[in-house]
Amino acid sequence: MMLGISITFSSCKGQNNSQNPKVIKNPTDLGKTVSKLDSTIWNIYQDKKSNFWFSSKENGVFFYNGESLTQFTKEDGLVSNEIRGIQEDLIGNLFIETLEGVSKFDGKSFKTLEIKAEDSLANEWKFEPNDLWFSIGFDKKGPYRYDGEYLHYLQFPKSPQEDTFYKQVSNRSFSPYGIYSIYKDSKGVMWFGTSSLGVCRFDGKYLSWHYEDQLQTTPSGGDFGTRAIFEDKDGFYWFNNTRYRYNILPGNTNKLNYKKEDGIGYLNEQNQIEFPFFLSIKQDNDGDLWMATYDNGVWRNNGKELIHYPIKDGETDVLLFTIYKDNKGVLWLGTFNAGVYKFNGSSFEKFEI
Repeated sequence: MMLGISITFSSCKGQNNSQNPKVIKNPTDLGKTVSKLDSTIWNIYQDKKSNFWFSSKENGVFFYNGESLTQFTKEDGLVSNEIRGIQEDLIGNLFIETLEGVSKFDGKSFKTLEIKAEDSLANEWKFEPNDLWFSIGFDKKGPYRYDGEYLHYLQFPKSPQEDTFYKQVSNRSFSPYGIYSIYKDSKGVMWFGTSSLGVCRFDGKYLSWHYEDQLQTTPSGGDFGTRAIFEDKDGFYWFNNTRYRYNILPGNTNKLNYKKEDGIGYLNEQNQIEFPFFLSIKQDNDGDLWMATYDNGVWRNNGKELIHYPIKDGETDVLLFTIYKDNKGVLWLGTFNAGVYKFNGSSFEKFEI
């Protein structure tokens, strides 16, 4: 049978043209040296200099150079301590995504990116190869595109699922268009996973919506949202769970054109087939897919079966947020309650500084 998400985008327009990455190796002017990571780590990122950055849910970002650990917070210039993502441009500037805005780090200081007047470009969808894309807060109806100078807010067209959603849910604290995931595929096409309306795809010309209830609704009846989007080495796409893989066909306009193929499941204790819902997915150097679930460990799809890796901190089940592949192909986990885990070749073990 058939065989997550954080992606690095690049931007160079309007910035220093030096080709040498500027990310510092040993920060001393900012931040404070600490002895351990937060227990709640949303994202993991390794920069061009092979330094690691760990984003905390509410305590800023942690920088690890292989020797020491430094914590940066609002006191050092971050726009917010609630970090949701990290990206890097071609010349090594880091971009720290938060619920309140985006901070650019040039190796010396943090600067908050300026947002172009929202009413000027809200519906002018376009992209350049080196643009960066962000989600700021959950109350918006679209992403922010960074062109190297400004952030531009872009509104999604109305989803075909919107009316159905509001008929079923009369009171929601955030927008159903709120973005859970952003993914750039091998062709440069942008994908946006929303909280309740499925996926919106932008190919530079058309914005196409795709919604399937089985991708959004868990067996217990909860609304999962589109938290994971991934294109595998064979060009197939995976969304949220392993029930199907998708072949995206030419001819997309305002609706996604695709062919759906069976994915892969596993037998539970009741001898029933289940398809795990995952929050994050990555492909290792051998082509296997690794999927991090919130409360059921990691699943490995080798093309023939799903292999389960329970994640424990002593006797406590570890709750997961993300899986990340570093520059050497090593897999890492960011967790809700136990810091960071690293794959040792046979299992995931807790990472200690």
